[in-house]
Amino acid sequence: MSRLIVISNRVSPPAEDGEASVGGLAMALSAALREYSGIWFGWSGRTVPEFTGQLSIERGAGVTVATVDLEEQDRDEYYNGYANRTLWPLFHYRIDLSAYERSFDQGYARVNARFADTVLPLVDPADFVWVHDYHLIPLGQELRRRGLKNRMGFFLHIHWPPRRLFATLPNHRELVQSLFDYDLVGFQTEDSLTAFQEYVVQSEGGVLHPDGTAEAFGRRIQLGSFPIGLDAEPFTAAANGESAAGWRERMRQSLAGRQMIMGVDRLDYSKGLEERFLAYEDYLRTTPEAQERVFLLQVATPSRGDVPAYQEIRARLDAVSGRINGAFATADWVPIRYVNRSYRRDELAGMYRAACIGLVTPLRDGMNLVAKEYVAAQDPTDPGVLVLSQFAGAAEQMGEALIVNPFSREEMSDAIRRGLSMSKAERVRRWESLMHGVQTQDVTAWRDAFVQALMHPPAVEAAEAT
Repeated sequence: MSRLIVISNRVSPPAEDGEASVGGLAMALSAALREYSGIWFGWSGRTVPEFTGQLSIERGAGVTVATVDLEEQDRDEYYNGYANRTLWPLFHYRIDLSAYERSFDQGYARVNARFADTVLPLVDPADFVWVHDYHLIPLGQELRRRGLKNRMGFFLHIHWPPRRLFATLPNHRELVQSLFDYDLVGFQTEDSLTAFQEYVVQSEGGVLHPDGTAEAFGRRIQLGSFPIGLDAEPFTAAANGESAAGWRERMRQSLAGRQMIMGVDRLDYSKGLEERFLAYEDYLRTTPEAQERVFLLQVATPSRGDVPAYQEIRARLDAVSGRINGAFATADWVPIRYVNRSYRRDELAGMYRAACIGLVTPLRDGMNLVAKEYVAAQDPTDPGVLVLSQFAGAAEQMGEALIVNPFSREEMSDAIRRGLSMSKAERVRRWESLMHGVQTQDVTAWRDAFVQALMHPPAVEAAEAT
């Protein structure tokens, strides 16, 4: 019987109660593996003095996971280096932060080769292989070099940049060519899919076919847009559970009659947190009657603390939030509650429901499931308002949100003002439309769309394979 072999940089299945994991990727992949029995393979997050390829296999929450330890040099060059100092900033339009070092390239190639060597014995001939995200773009090519014939798919969770921006990456052609060793390559949005297609056609002279396939580098592969969704039903259940209710009541008591705006993000320069703080400051300055009647709760979970750019953004946010609080705070009111820690999903759900506005304003984001979580957590009879960046992938699906340009302080300030004064009838109408999309375009729909496309290639592609 065919299995699904999922491969990602890190393996982080949810706890048995299904609530501990905040990340959308963990919930999505766990749901896929419970539906299609198989294995989730990736890095353990641990480092050892010397790479051995020794596997650790465990089963929990209905998911079988296999992990391998890497060397410290691997972590520095592959993960902190090429993945997060080269590709991540580039794919988020920050070429000013991208670092191009030969050792990073070598570490990236070395770890992808080590992943291929280690996972290969776990793959049976009938299995389908699903590789995830920018850390492992060349993995399919490495597996093909080792003789793997199985159908393989790759899904990119972040945005694919425009052709001319991508061309600033040394060896960009080789990276794209490696994607043509997969059978299916999926993107979050039509925008990312189009950007990739333009590179294939304009930079490589490739051909796009009506069946959704692309031909280049002597290969023909299937391309598609597969927007990831929320595990809507379990999350909604958690939002109505005891833990969420406790946090909702806790937040309402702390409101003291004020309105709360809420943001939840990883601490990352792509999330637009500084721009968000400055827009909120503009709102306070231009709406003096709102002072002492509203506050912003920003949960920013620290990440990638070894990367200098992340150290810098944390210092900047500390300074900006401190300056705004110093300028506007009174003896019994602080305009920004800035929190650097993580919370469980059920806890966040309770906080979301207490917030009049969900502020989701990344400068660039592949999808952003926080936007969908905020909607799913709302009280149907008195929902809050979602303010959403036009540059989040979720904006393609969530048109009833207040869509804003995160680079415009005035536009975000106006959206905050509009959201806080919006009538209940309009809030309910917008929420019902958004919630319908969250429920119908959920993680199950995403999973099934990708896996079915992987398992059932277009007729032309199947004929060529035979």
